[in-house]
Amino acid sequence: MTSTQQFDELKRRIWQIANDVRGTVDGWDFKQYVLGALFYRFISENFSRYIEGGDESIDYARLGDDVITSDIKDDAIKTKGYFIYPSQLFENVVARANGNENLNTDLKAIFTAIESSAMGYASEEDIKGLFDDFDTTSNRLGKTVKDKNSRLCAVLKGVNDLDFGDFEDSEIDLFGDAYEYLISNYAANAGKSGGEFFTPQHVSKLIAQLAIHGQKSVNKVYDPAAGSGSLLLQAKKHMADHLIEEGFFGQEINHTTFNLARMNMFLHNVNYDKFNMQLGNTLTEPHFRDEKPFDAIVSNPPYSVKWVGSDDPTLINDERFAPASVLAPKSKADFAFVLHALNYLSSRGRAAIVCFPGIFYRGGAEQKIRQYLVENNFVETVISLAPNLFYGTTIAVNILVLSRHKPDTKVQFIDASGEDFFKKGTNNNLLTDAHVAEIMKLFDRKEDVEHVAKSVRMEALAEKDYNLSVSSYVEAKDTREVINITELNQEIGATVARIDRLRRDIDAIVAEIEGEVGKA
Repeated sequence: MTSTQQFDELKRRIWQIANDVRGTVDGWDFKQYVLGALFYRFISENFSRYIEGGDESIDYARLGDDVITSDIKDDAIKTKGYFIYPSQLFENVVARANGNENLNTDLKAIFTAIESSAMGYASEEDIKGLFDDFDTTSNRLGKTVKDKNSRLCAVLKGVNDLDFGDFEDSEIDLFGDAYEYLISNYAANAGKSGGEFFTPQHVSKLIAQLAIHGQKSVNKVYDPAAGSGSLLLQAKKHMADHLIEEGFFGQEINHTTFNLARMNMFLHNVNYDKFNMQLGNTLTEPHFRDEKPFDAIVSNPPYSVKWVGSDDPTLINDERFAPASVLAPKSKADFAFVLHALNYLSSRGRAAIVCFPGIFYRGGAEQKIRQYLVENNFVETVISLAPNLFYGTTIAVNILVLSRHKPDTKVQFIDASGEDFFKKGTNNNLLTDAHVAEIMKLFDRKEDVEHVAKSVRMEALAEKDYNLSVSSYVEAKDTREVINITELNQEIGATVARIDRLRRDIDAIVAEIEGEVGKA
């Protein structure tokens, strides 16, 4: 199958599963069951291949649990981070699902066992709670055990029928594409909370490439508002031929999305010892202070959310915010995330952050923070993107690129909001690979391009009170028709002359008719 065929088949299969459980499971909850089943299938197949080690004479799923020795289990957990007995594998559970009156409780017991297998090992924190949102005993699946089992069976069999070979050999990003499709169908119904933590893959590509641009290797990649982990994984894809030495780090405040991010890491063969995801509020309970600095930071933090700000007098002395001498407004935490990222950034690294446009021109504390960023030469580029690229919002967002190693004191502005930089989609607009490549070319060359890109001296920014809006420096192309006034006047004169001749002709005809009538 081609990637397009696989994606179409994935959508068809998910829609079929949705029809099978429709009417009981809310769309937003349904998402968790599909993604949980995809994850369960993946780690089962991945674990089986690890145990079999390429030996075609071994079929792990056909073995009995009693043949597993403690040494085999211990070695597997140290390597993979968890253990799954043959009877607990996805394919064996699906094979028994139709006639299993205890399916929901059996699944719960299996998920608990998988998570418990890591207890006491280095992977314990990475495995703990992974299946929390795949609640097989929830009344959301139905009021009776029979109803629960029926719908669980439909989800498991639907995921089982996906036939793309090994997940990692698939032409598409199976988990990411499934997540994106589910988000696109349900985010509108779920409100802002549905889409606020998801960055579409096509936008993730651009952000990851901006952060890693020009680096042959990075020590580690960090996302302070990690969501489902899509930005971190795009960085992994972009560095496929190079090296990310110490792995991927992220913090996420939403528990459900935190679990999805950890699943996503496993699904993309990032082993437990190569990622570190933490749950909590990045602004008030920051993790990874001991892991600083990071060579690449990628982030799409929530837009203009409230935070404690000046209500906590200790924050102004926090090393992240103190250098700017002012805190981001309590009603708009955007610049708090920006300053946090800057504090975690290495001297050779870059941070690429999706930002709400208002922070680039508003006054007050935000103006003072912009002044601090500009005067200390941390702002490399501001890029305005096309509208309606994200689920749950139609606004045209910006990308702020921060750097601690700029060769000059200019700030680059790129207007990538025009029709040459996006493709219209049915529900949302898209950035194609060609659009991403064109933006990266502009970013790399730092050349002025009329109506598209301009590099501005620090002094000029100061004259505009450190306004960093792209439209303030890149003049939009005038698409109005150019009119030649001389030619237009000539045309008007000729038209007036014709009208005068017609009037004279009409007057003559009327006079002639009146004369004939008078004779009669």
